[in-house]
Amino acid sequence: MTQQEDGTRPLRVVILGAGFGGLEAARAMARAPCEITLVDRHNHHLFQPLLYQVATAALSPGDIAWPIRAIFRRQRNLAVVMAEVTGIDTAARVVRAGEELAIAYDALVLATGATHSYFGHDEWAPVAPGLKTIEDATDIRRRLLLAFERAEVTTDPDERRRLLTFVVIGAGPTGVELAGAMVELARHAMPREFRRIDPAAARVMLVEAGPRVLPTFPEELGTVARTSLERMGVQVLTGTRVTGCSATVVECGEERIAAGTIVWAAGVVASPAGAWIGAERDRAGRIRVGPDLAVPGQPGIFAVGDLAAVTDACGKPIPGNAPAAKQMGRHVGRVLAARAAGAAEPGPFAYRHHGDLATIGRRSAVVALNGIRLTGLIGWWFWGIAHVWYLIGFRSRVVVSFEWLWSYLTFQRGARLITGREPRGGNAARVPGQATTPAATATIEPPGIRVVAGRP
Repeated sequence: MTQQEDGTRPLRVVILGAGFGGLEAARAMARAPCEITLVDRHNHHLFQPLLYQVATAALSPGDIAWPIRAIFRRQRNLAVVMAEVTGIDTAARVVRAGEELAIAYDALVLATGATHSYFGHDEWAPVAPGLKTIEDATDIRRRLLLAFERAEVTTDPDERRRLLTFVVIGAGPTGVELAGAMVELARHAMPREFRRIDPAAARVMLVEAGPRVLPTFPEELGTVARTSLERMGVQVLTGTRVTGCSATVVECGEERIAAGTIVWAAGVVASPAGAWIGAERDRAGRIRVGPDLAVPGQPGIFAVGDLAAVTDACGKPIPGNAPAAKQMGRHVGRVLAARAAGAAEPGPFAYRHHGDLATIGRRSAVVALNGIRLTGLIGWWFWGIAHVWYLIGFRSRVVVSFEWLWSYLTFQRGARLITGREPRGGNAARVPGQATTPAATATIEPPGIRVVAGRP
């Protein structure tokens, strides 16, 4: 037995990442003889499934994020450290953050999640942001709202048409939900607020390289989702591979789409934690783990969530979603709690699929759950109840429910704030060094006022 298992001192557990997996692992050890250190570069836990609603001004960041310290204020065996991990010394069993901070561990849980994958074209990132953090969401919200503001003042019809063209790349759940929410924002929340443009004329395009939308869902639900999107006004392009992105254009082979806002929802890649420990990884950078989610050849190290390459009983890859991450985190937490107490450890990890859900827009969603298929209004209600249930804290459930009810009754969006500073030179989507177009500096004539000889 090790010193920890003998009970001579608590098991020192370090958890990297306060996402769904990290939180569940920490909670599962709440009563165990452990000293837990939870490390994250942010001070908050984020409910990522609703991040697209922040990006489209339906919710505020504070509605779907909570301070990590507040979540664990009553768990006495846990300490929170806000730091960005730079490496792991597996021989010395130390996690390093910067040059000064070193955290010793007996057991290490890697729950650092995933980030955007541009499939070898990282140069697209500045012009086609992905959606993984609050900063991503508020940046996308800012780009969306600024596009309408700039379209209002330009006198160039071509430039206005470009500004009011929004392209979402990738038709998985995030892309489908984003595209639907963009249409609702343009057609329901803004039509009577502008004088020179019609926001409802905005063009929303959803581009997918594969043959259908929602490729991980049953095919009939993908068909329903596409029909609903097209009924709402989204232009869906399947079998269309993006070959280039710039500040103003999306290239799909020979086709060039002039766009004011581009959002990337096409792929993810695991965080570099696997490289820190020299673990075997798959093509997406996920760590190949054993039946108990331990990393082979690395005693005391576990990987959970989007970072772990896990298959179910049928050999199918486990999806990278919140329920899967929570189940993995809970399992590892129970393993370590038993190990710390000198008790029998639970058996191999067994994944229980909780279903696939995606909302398309107002009163429209698709749900696949244990052979049950829900669509339309019933699916939309199920989707909403499920997401409210998974929110942390009574206040968040009440606030989000109220915001959704208010939006449903009034068609309004309560978080339409343009925040953050623009890069020097103005337009956030402008390529550095690009000249300002004449339309951007032209004199505009407000409705009802005629400009004569330079004076109203």
